[in-house]
Amino acid sequence: MALMTAAEAAVEILKKEGITNVFGLPGAAINPFYKAMQTRGGLHHTLARHVEGASHMAEGWTRAQAGNIGVCIGTSGPAGTDMITGLYSASADSIPILCITGQAPVAKLHKEDFQAVDIASIAKPLTKMAVTVLEPAQVPGTFQQAFHLMRSGRPGPVLIDLPIDVQMTQIEFDIDTYEPLPVYKPAATRKQIDKALDMLVEAERPLLVAGGGIINADAADLLQEFAELTGVPVVPTLMGWGTIPDDHPLNAGMVGLQTSHRYGNETMLAADFVLGIGNRWANRHTGDLETYTQGRTFVHVDIEPTQIGRVFAPDYGIVSDAKAALELFVEAARERSEAGSLPDRLEWAESAQERKRHLWRKTNFSDTPIKPQRVYQEMNRAFDRDVRYVSTIGLSQIQAAQLLHVYGSRHWINAGQAGPLGWTVPAALGVATALPGENVVAISGDYDFQFMIEELAVGAQFNIGYIHVLVNNAYLGLIRQAQRAFDMDYHVQLSFENVNSEGDHPGGYGVDHVKVAEGLGCKAIRVTDPDELAPALEKAQALRDEFRVPVIVEVILERVTNVSMGVSIANVTEFEELANGGEDAPTALFANLD
Repeated sequence: MALMTAAEAAVEILKKEGITNVFGLPGAAINPFYKAMQTRGGLHHTLARHVEGASHMAEGWTRAQAGNIGVCIGTSGPAGTDMITGLYSASADSIPILCITGQAPVAKLHKEDFQAVDIASIAKPLTKMAVTVLEPAQVPGTFQQAFHLMRSGRPGPVLIDLPIDVQMTQIEFDIDTYEPLPVYKPAATRKQIDKALDMLVEAERPLLVAGGGIINADAADLLQEFAELTGVPVVPTLMGWGTIPDDHPLNAGMVGLQTSHRYGNETMLAADFVLGIGNRWANRHTGDLETYTQGRTFVHVDIEPTQIGRVFAPDYGIVSDAKAALELFVEAARERSEAGSLPDRLEWAESAQERKRHLWRKTNFSDTPIKPQRVYQEMNRAFDRDVRYVSTIGLSQIQAAQLLHVYGSRHWINAGQAGPLGWTVPAALGVATALPGENVVAISGDYDFQFMIEELAVGAQFNIGYIHVLVNNAYLGLIRQAQRAFDMDYHVQLSFENVNSEGDHPGGYGVDHVKVAEGLGCKAIRVTDPDELAPALEKAQALRDEFRVPVIVEVILERVTNVSMGVSIANVTEFEELANGGEDAPTALFANLD
């Protein structure tokens, strides 16, 4: 067997497990690992500006393509604590990423050595495994177990903490005979699938709820096939958006309190049976449970046993990987279809499409300052079906989900449960690194954008081109809207008179994002007139392709817009006037049919 440092063994295992790219920042306690990467080669490293940014880049890398696992690397102490938000975001959305941290020498761990924090204990609640490796010979087995855990069952993140002396110790290791451990995923039985299908067949107005677990399992094609075999309309969750194209005749729209469609909520309220696959029944989707569940029968399929019954007790639960379940659902439905024993759902499916034809929100505003709805209208026009959207939280994300269109799996990439501000820039860089040459478009409000704005320099340094649509109202818009319930507007304004304002930078809008972006090596365009949106988005694509850097399109919005939301899917407040026809919403999916 070959003699190598434990750090070199870890690098070789990363490559054997299929890792090609890593994101991180070197530091004293992780330098032996960086030396191993330099010596052994084969890993492309992207140097982040902040370790939290590196963790979100790793998330973006994982979320971009089936089978990807993002890796982020940092030194001891604050590097590990900086990664915690990335671990939370990944854990919440069932995203496998591997965080590797340096650590003080083993003998110093109990002596409050410089930057010697017990990061494994801190990270444990947010990971499938968090461990400080105390014996060099355990490094290969620890990495092997990490990949096994990340891929098995409900996917999720792992943290491996490596003391500096452990990294540097030489061990005997044979990479040529190393093999990844078999992956375990629970699978439904045919008997379970037949029972669930019996319940669906007995219903009059059934719906399928398609969650993010379908995307994680790379099973969107099976979901669509099952829907077409049975004729049952599909409601994608926010994390499952793209499992069925928005313009598919069985796409019934999204349901929920915020990131939802009017027609989606109305169809859910009309349903009498719901089959949820790979979803969590998240509270932003369900709203108040009495309204959501009353009069409906539920079947829940999820890879994690403890998810069944966590939010409410379904009438029937199946523990299964989404792909394994859908393979059997398709098999069973095909048999019944050939036997002529599936009911005709045409009238029910058409009723869902009829709602989709008329229940739109208005987008065609010509106001100045620009109303945000117009931004998403022009984005629908500017970007083709292959666009990959990246977003995280805020009124910008909520309205994007209400008004944009998504046509494929992994074409909407969102930190759904955690919603960390600052996530969008580094995550978009991770997505664009994983998908070079594809049309990656990020969407942020000004506060999310400012949180980790320094990571734009990473895109400039490493020629990671993507487009970032920045809607700027100089407000914490979502928090301001929430504060209405408390009759206050308190510490949510980002507006100030910038002493350096000049040119087209409007007074009172504070930070000059164009100057900052250009100072970080990117290209930027500011838009103040709604008629300038379309040419700006076209120019942004040309600049991205020419310079291969992030291109920011900053849109100066009206200061206050209240976005549609509520506490119940039966009672979503519409603050703006609604569309009366195609002229009011020209990019709505059915706007040109009437």
